[in-house]
Amino acid sequence: MYLFILLSVFTLQSYSQNQKGAKVKDNISSIKVKDIDGKEVNLSDYKDKVLLIVNVASYCGYTKQYSGLQDLYENYKDKGFEILAFPCNQFGNQEPGTNEEIKNFCSSKFNVTFRLFDKIDVNGKNQSPLYSILTDNPVTGKGDIKWNFEKFLVGKNGKIIARFPSSVEPTSEKIVSLIESELKK
Repeated sequence: MYLFILLSVFTLQSYSQNQKGAKVKDNISSIKVKDIDGKEVNLSDYKDKVLLIVNVASYCGYTKQYSGLQDLYENYKDKGFEILAFPCNQFGNQEPGTNEEIKNFCSSKFNVTFRLFDKIDVNGKNQSPLYSILTDNPVTGKGDIKWNFEKFLVGKNGKIIARFPSSVEPTSEKIVSLIESELKK
């Protein structure tokens, strides 16, 4: 009998923790990350902002998308839009540099002024908690990041709106129309 009660308590405790986790599965506001300079950033600081979250790399065929990302940022930054770029070295070792090297590359080659973050893993056992939510949520479903420059659009309320593969340019009509729609809310 004692064993049954003990097992029941553990099962209920586990269930309530899962329920608590499920509540934030579609919202990134509770996540903390580090920027490229090592400063902790709470994503709740971006409340009431529309976000485009992108995993980036310096030596990828899609690296030229930094230009489109910068254009997008310039066009909408004063209207409540932010880009959060997370370097990642999981795809073909295309982001081998240090945070300082990445920051210098982005600044000198693409004049990037949007926020860069600490290099992270977007898949696997060391997956960032942010990407754990981005890759497994009710809106975009479950699925690993396939390559560099995959994009997630997040609404002002911190909820995930859409996911775009690497092949979709940042300034594509798909992305721009969703950003404009979200900014009007």
